[in-house]
Amino acid sequence: MFYTLFRYLDTALDFPGAGVFQYISFRAAMAVITSLVISLLFGKRLIRILVRKQVGETIRDLGLHGQQQKTGTPTMGGLIILGAILVPTLLFARLDNIYTLLMLFTTIWLGMIGFLDDYIKVFRKNKKGLAGRFKVYGQVVLGLVVGLTMFFSKHVVIREKINPEDLRVQMETVGQPVDIDPTMKFSQETVKSTKTTIPFLKNNEADYSRLLAFLGEGYEKYAWIVFVPFVILIITAVSNGANLTDGLDGLATGVSAIIGATLGVLAWVSGNIVFADYLNIMYLPHTGELTIFISAFVGACIGFLWYNTYPAQVFMGDTGSLAIGGIIAVFAVLIRKEILLPILCGIFLVESLSVVLQVSWFKFTRRRYGEGRRIFRMSPLHHHYQLVGYPEPKIVQRFFIVGIMLAVFAVITLKLR
Repeated sequence: MFYTLFRYLDTALDFPGAGVFQYISFRAAMAVITSLVISLLFGKRLIRILVRKQVGETIRDLGLHGQQQKTGTPTMGGLIILGAILVPTLLFARLDNIYTLLMLFTTIWLGMIGFLDDYIKVFRKNKKGLAGRFKVYGQVVLGLVVGLTMFFSKHVVIREKINPEDLRVQMETVGQPVDIDPTMKFSQETVKSTKTTIPFLKNNEADYSRLLAFLGEGYEKYAWIVFVPFVILIITAVSNGANLTDGLDGLATGVSAIIGATLGVLAWVSGNIVFADYLNIMYLPHTGELTIFISAFVGACIGFLWYNTYPAQVFMGDTGSLAIGGIIAVFAVLIRKEILLPILCGIFLVESLSVVLQVSWFKFTRRRYGEGRRIFRMSPLHHHYQLVGYPEPKIVQRFFIVGIMLAVFAVITLKLR
């Protein structure tokens, strides 16, 4: 909104200072500040409203220290996060950018699904909330929208890496001028592609379409058959992983802020031809605009952490946890860094695996020995550490430290080949 307004003021009226809105860095900084202000100023008001409406969390007695003291803490606080993401994005991002539109759709869509789940739990007094299959249906729909848009939209393109010497040979063959810049590493033309970044490999790009090479000539046009299911799987896994991680005060919020900041760096370098050239990574035109969105996301998470840190004054509920997980997944897919998610979202992955292993082992041992046995004292993993005896704040802070280490490692994989 402001981008269009100030661009007009700059070009038509030569308004002093209006040109600063052309810079992504400036708009990203403004998005962070605005999201923090929204979270801090309006978060307290929303918490008071939730308290008056008696929108309190019902806590099951699992024998965890300090658990029952959380009973009645307002939930549905994810509304703070959603508002602090959407408003700055609408104000400072370019709304004619396909990547921005996809992130806005992701935020609203999963926010609505999470809100419906919380509404059923709180106001309908149904502890099970929205049936799990409907959450999965919603994630599948999102995956279809994102995957098909990326595959078919003419606005989602990449610039291929080129070898100047190979280009010279080709141009000499057709009799064209051969004055080639030896430093040029990207084609001047944009192309449609289902390529993604693979860490640790020298030629660090892989194409989903190659899985269909056995079909013969023209197999590329069927790549969506492989690409879309991968997108659905990634969105479902990360969104549910964030949901499982949301079990201690500030844990999911803080970890998500770390992941979001890292994704912002990756989007910045991927959307800038100079940095992409220097790092020898895929150049994705127009993805730099995603920096504004992810800046608002990080600001919203940090602002919400003000009220969500131990002891929490509000819980995000599924309104927030489903949305932030989906945002992280879709963002990574858009900047072609989804293969980095097992590293970057290592906390989410371990939390999810702890649940899968616990349930699987319990069922297996019950069939084999007549009684179920457990690997962990409780899953997800953060509850295991609680039962071991670690205080909740220490668990959260150590998870933050691990999250930062994973984030740094994810970034340096760009050069580890």
